[in-house]
Amino acid sequence: MSNNFESKNLSFYFSDREIKEIYKATISLYFTSLNAQNFEATASLFAKDGVLYPPFEEAIIGKDAIATYLQNEAKGMKFFPNDKIEQVDTSENVKYQVTGKVETPLFGVNVGWTFELNSHSEILAVEIKLLAKLEELLKLEPVAAKKR
Repeated sequence: MSNNFESKNLSFYFSDREIKEIYKATISLYFTSLNAQNFEATASLFAKDGVLYPPFEEAIIGKDAIATYLQNEAKGMKFFPNDKIEQVDTSENVKYQVTGKVETPLFGVNVGWTFELNSHSEILAVEIKLLAKLEELLKLEPVAAKKR
């Protein structure tokens, strides 16, 4: 038997202001779960066929694939999103942009995330873009190389 809440979108139950807060809470949970290294929880925020678009790689599709990818690639990273979560699209599926920094054990880089969420506050897609200039990326060296 289908849950009635699941069959209706958020606008059936909440005001526009409340809906924006729900979307922002989903985005906040994304970063909180990443920083806790709880990649299963991060992946659970995505819709069934949600997509993660990492920089320089093919799209990662589906919750299981996203969890596996994050387990392999995001281990040891820390995510520092800015407090400002800016809505950039108000179509049926809303989009929000967040900027911030990602620190790996070897280096830190400025990053931009674009989140697309559906009317159930599930993440349909996250596109991750490095905001560094090419010259900055070329200067990145592993910590071991800097000690020489």
